[in-house]
Amino acid sequence: MPFRPAPAATDDPGRTAVLYCNLGTPDAPTAPAVRRYLAEFLSDPRVVEIPKLAWWPILHGIILRVRPAKSAAKYASVWMAQGSALKVWTEAQALGLRASLAERGHGVDAHYAMRYGQPAIAAQLDTLAASGVNRILVLQAYPQYSATTTASVLDAVGAWSRRQRRVPELRFVNDYHDDAGYIAALADSVQRHWAQHGRGELLLMSFHGIPARNIALGDPYQAQCQATARLLAQKLGLSDQQYRLTFQSRFGRAKWLEPYTEPTLRALAQQGTKRIDVMCPGFPVDCLETLEEINMEAREAFLESGGEAFGYIPCLNDSPRWAQALADIADRHLSGWNTRTGQADQPAVS
Repeated sequence: MPFRPAPAATDDPGRTAVLYCNLGTPDAPTAPAVRRYLAEFLSDPRVVEIPKLAWWPILHGIILRVRPAKSAAKYASVWMAQGSALKVWTEAQALGLRASLAERGHGVDAHYAMRYGQPAIAAQLDTLAASGVNRILVLQAYPQYSATTTASVLDAVGAWSRRQRRVPELRFVNDYHDDAGYIAALADSVQRHWAQHGRGELLLMSFHGIPARNIALGDPYQAQCQATARLLAQKLGLSDQQYRLTFQSRFGRAKWLEPYTEPTLRALAQQGTKRIDVMCPGFPVDCLETLEEINMEAREAFLESGGEAFGYIPCLNDSPRWAQALADIADRHLSGWNTRTGQADQPAVS
């Protein structure tokens, strides 16, 4: 049953909130928890663009019977004492965003939500509406736009909105792949790693992969990843020969974005690269894909192929520079809303 907030007085200015959305995570590193998570994730037509009649027998007859136990073991290998790394760091960034906005004089709530798993987007929106929030900025933990991620969050917000009698005013941040603060925060994380651990011969930037077909259908993801990599390289003063861009996490037999991360690492090692630094600029927080797939599996592939030193550069996580950059992004998109005491709503600057 849809939530119905109590009628507000016509002169009530209401409240504003930022909802910081990430992909999601199982509740525990166990096969049953992973099965529930994968069932929700892989049932999303934005994620798997295969007709349900063909896809569901594969999903429920094969994948959800075989994959949960294997994935649970991987989650267990990187599970933090506080829980899933993705959830721990996403919550920390939401709290940092709230604090940064408060320091700037904004009276704005900031909460986090997961597209799949808990806390769910719909439940968090219910909570915000119940507390009197009538303006919501949806800010996503996806710097680069893709229909598989960004648009799926918009779908979830839209589905919630369709069940409401009174829909709050909504704004969305679709991407920030070329945002100066985001690029500076990434560069800062690289420079701090170099200062502490030394510098490799080459910096490899690994982004999450998606099917190549998605790009042909108009998804801007690949171009935005390339722009992020180019801007970060420029910020760091790297030549074209000093960095590489790759894509990870292939699934199924279809062609995905290339070059692939692990084969590239193997080839570089075989060609004589001894020391390499690897980062995942498309992930603001560390998660299974970065901690297990990159820092464990990809590391092993590089070292087995002749490499000698694999430097993993963590995601932005609790970076103070990123907290300020995230607040800058939110600040711009809050323009025109009454988020400060005594301030009347003003037209947003175009």
